[in-house]
Amino acid sequence: MSELDTTLADAILDATGLYCPEPVMLLHNKVRDLPAGGLLKVIATDPSTRRDIPKFCMFLGHELLGQQEEAGTYLYWIRKKSS
Repeated sequence: MSELDTTLADAILDATGLYCPEPVMLLHNKVRDLPAGGLLKVIATDPSTRRDIPKFCMFLGHELLGQQEEAGTYLYWIRKKSS
């Protein structure tokens, strides 16, 4: 278990069962509602999120703190940019 597993997120986005482009669309809305510096945990089952979520963070300036895969489920921890 990593340190991120025990970190309490400010919000959780469960995109289980959704496929591109839905997880990133929901992610965009969820991040928008977070306060600056807020921590979001994303749970997804679409393998394309391995590519899409890191690019989303890079392009919009959010910090991808970690990602992992557990039996076909993809977990991401994203810190919303401060400004």
